[in-house]
Amino acid sequence: MKKINTLPLLIVAVLLSTIAFGQKHPQKGKRPTKEKIKAMKISYITSQLDLTSAEAQQFWPIYNEFETKMEEFHKARRADRKKHKTEAELSDKELEKLVDNHLTMEQQELDTKKAYHTKFKKLLPIQKVAKLYKAEHSFKKDLLRKMRVKKGGPNELNIPPPPPPGH
Repeated sequence: MKKINTLPLLIVAVLLSTIAFGQKHPQKGKRPTKEKIKAMKISYITSQLDLTSAEAQQFWPIYNEFETKMEEFHKARRADRKKHKTEAELSDKELEKLVDNHLTMEQQELDTKKAYHTKFKKLLPIQKVAKLYKAEHSFKKDLLRKMRVKKGGPNELNIPPPPPPGH
């Protein structure tokens, strides 16, 4: 299989992020949009996995499906937390139901992760699957760290390029 030359993809991603984040934003302190974060994440994962064109065509639709399901779980969990009173205001029965529901949602999320892990292993070599999980973790960690440190707008959120593959 022919490998995709990631250099042009990386250059395009850097140029797009430079243009997007170089713009003046009227609200200082505004966080980047979900779309911008998603674009940065896709660029980061793409550069980390070094996918062939055939792998990329099969991988991205499945990964996007996975991301959508994970977002649904997170939205449901946030909505569940918002609709309840504080724990001190709940009866023991209500609190037990809340905790049980939380564990049920976590189990459903884990089951979904396991199902997609199986799909990823069918599409990609296990080395790339492992790189995927590492890239997701390092992207999230880096993004949160930069957002905490900078506390500024999106133009100050400069995520450094990923390390070369194999490091």
